Amino acid sequence: MTFTEAKTLLETHGQGHVLAFWDTLDAARQEALLAQIATLDFAAIERMQTMLQEAGRPAAASSSFEPAPVEEPEGDALAAYVAKGEELLRNGKVAVLVVAGGQGSRLGYDGPKGAYPIGPVTDRSLFWFHARKILGLDLTYGTHVPFYVMTSDTNDAATRAHFEENGYFGLPREDVFFFVQGMWPALDPQGKIILDRPDHIFMSPDGHGGTLTALDRSGALDDMARRGIEQVFYFQVDNPMIAIADPSFVGLHAAKGSDMTLKVCKKRDGHESMGVVVIRDGQYAMVEYSELSDEQMERTNPDGSLWLAYGSPAIHMFSYAFLKAEAERHMPLHLAHKKIAYVDAEGKVIKPEKPNGYKFEKFIFDVIPNAKTLLTLAFDRTQEFSPVKNAEGNDSPATTRRDLQAKWRGWLAQAGVTVPEGLPVEIDPAYALDAAQLKAKGLLIG
Repeated sequence: MTFTEAKTLLETHGQGHVLAFWDTLDAARQEALLAQIATLDFAAIERMQTMLQEAGRPAAASSSFEPAPVEEPEGDALAAYVAKGEELLRNGKVAVLVVAGGQGSRLGYDGPKGAYPIGPVTDRSLFWFHARKILGLDLTYGTHVPFYVMTSDTNDAATRAHFEENGYFGLPREDVFFFVQGMWPALDPQGKIILDRPDHIFMSPDGHGGTLTALDRSGALDDMARRGIEQVFYFQVDNPMIAIADPSFVGLHAAKGSDMTLKVCKKRDGHESMGVVVIRDGQYAMVEYSELSDEQMERTNPDGSLWLAYGSPAIHMFSYAFLKAEAERHMPLHLAHKKIAYVDAEGKVIKPEKPNGYKFEKFIFDVIPNAKTLLTLAFDRTQEFSPVKNAEGNDSPATTRRDLQAKWRGWLAQAGVTVPEGLPVEIDPAYALDAAQLKAKGLLIG
């Protein structure tokens, strides 16, 4: 993009101020600014401006809702779903998608969150455990499960380097597809793009809902089509306990022709920070925990159980056809009023003391009402969910390592192996994906 092209484009959309400091910049910074301008999606920016003009928020939906029904298959039904999932895995119809654009800064770690060392014995990374589970699927079913890794501008290079340094954790390189999450500018209350330096537009990630656009833009959806993928397992990078593309989940989703299926688990308590799947105005929807009142979070059923007992940890199955269709739709926008550094008329960087601008995001669960068939499947969080989110307390490295230990010790006990208290254990997922596989290999266990 040339300066003239950028100037015309910006002025056409009322954003000419982005070039206000052009003459003060050296050639390298001018080139960097032009590269940023070339990435701007002005159709999206116009939607953001309209949202601001309409008081900033979409019309409120009905606050009346009921908890969504939850599937808990067992016996012959469960066995049938497992068989269906195993068939799809063997036939190469399943892909895995991880959202991994975040940094480990909240954990005091300088690098991609997925590279955070979490192995109780080896300090192996979150990515290591995820990739080895996919390798375990490859080995178990004689297949190749492609791994789609969504990074961000901030951590893309470091994430790729982590995979390279670790030999892709045993996965074939051609089965790992990296793609970068989209970035959006922030706007001031008048709808103007915010510069945080004379040569730089402030940008922030477009939210986990931006996964769909990024899949399409990057060619990942085309790659899935080339491979004949029919079902996609979606998860977030911070949970090393996750059962990736487990056959029962894949099979239930496919057997019932679901567009989207969500795993849900019992909440620790009513105030746990998890969204809940509900039926509102005759449609499925996600209600964020921040949207719930204390009364709703604490309400109980006659038997004393929580009314909103199940929370969503963002573990989903999507049909490929649904993902493809949703990537072509405009998703709702969500805004947040934030403190954003900006430059004044003289080009001086100002750090505001109160919110001065708006960030915009898309949320993946906004596709829920578009699903013709949607299911929720209950799972045991002691076996599948212990995320690394906080430096201390709940959902911290300490609690995650504790829960990993409890899980693996339970597997070993089922295999007839007693581990002395205080002795840490760690099981390579490529060796055993579950207790049954571990027990089957009992002769190989010391």
